[in-house]
Amino acid sequence: MTPPLAHLLTQPGRASTLSLRDWDALLPQARGYGILGWLAERLDPENPASRIPPQVQPHLRAALTVAHEHQRMVRWEVNQIQRTLTGTGVPITLLKGAAYLYAGLPMARGRLVSDVDILVPRDALTTVEEALLARGWGSLKLDDYDQQYYRRWMHELPPLRHRLRGTVVDVHHNILPETSRLCPDPTQLLAASQPLAPGLRVLCPADMVLHSAAHGFHDGEFANSLRDLLDLHELVTHFAATDGFWRALLDRSRTLGLQRPLFYGLRYTQRFLATPVPAWVSGELAVSGPDPLSRGLMDCLLPYTLPGASTTPVLAGLARQCLYIRSHWLRMPPVLLCRHLLIKTLRRSRAQQ
Repeated sequence: MTPPLAHLLTQPGRASTLSLRDWDALLPQARGYGILGWLAERLDPENPASRIPPQVQPHLRAALTVAHEHQRMVRWEVNQIQRTLTGTGVPITLLKGAAYLYAGLPMARGRLVSDVDILVPRDALTTVEEALLARGWGSLKLDDYDQQYYRRWMHELPPLRHRLRGTVVDVHHNILPETSRLCPDPTQLLAASQPLAPGLRVLCPADMVLHSAAHGFHDGEFANSLRDLLDLHELVTHFAATDGFWRALLDRSRTLGLQRPLFYGLRYTQRFLATPVPAWVSGELAVSGPDPLSRGLMDCLLPYTLPGASTTPVLAGLARQCLYIRSHWLRMPPVLLCRHLLIKTLRRSRAQQ
């Protein structure tokens, strides 16, 4: 069953039929999933024709103000990162929210961006980190184990926060962890990236979609599952208008080994957001997709991560915990995962004493 909020996301015109009781349920859900600004942009509370109740309009206007401030912050932060790295000769490839904003994608309107994610060549990590540290950024992970964890096994440096502005930049050298069961070749991602301005690039359309799918359905923990689905829905809907997109997407998913997360991503955007996906695309992906048992488990668990999906908190919590365990299982081989979880458990125990 599709949650009411998902219906509203794909059919904003339904807003005029909602009662105040409906809004009372939907507004906290949209705010909790970080998509209230996105929704407000599509509903246009200033337009009388939208028939948004007066009691609801201030919430939507406030969400728009927050979203616009996020975008202003991102543009300023990217500008500062560019200036910092200009002398290094290292090109910056923007990822996720910052990429959507700078590429001028429709999905960027009203979207919240919590930090700036960039992709750089692995051999440039030291150069980039030293340049950022010299200009006011500092590591959020000061513990020796956390530093080692990120630098040896993850696909990014420990997050860096600016000491004055409090903004965070995540410096990636890949889109999935080094230890992940799926680990695409980052040189191929960078080689296919597209220029926006001198020293500033974004992933090509197919790679943007694959990164979104991989983030949501391989490396993700489903804490923001509806926003992840919405991102993927918006990317696919926008790029599908280009001739040859679907063929290029399938070919690219094979090249990068990301057919499985793409299968899941398209399966659930179709189910919950009515994303138009050609039947032949779904058929090709199903051939290389997950086995029936894995598919059935995901079909059972994923709906519990969506707003209003269950009136039984115990079941919802159990489903989320299972998906959290799954994300770690896919992220690390068993021995490394057991070691990592043991260390984290012991550290948490000591901290509580």
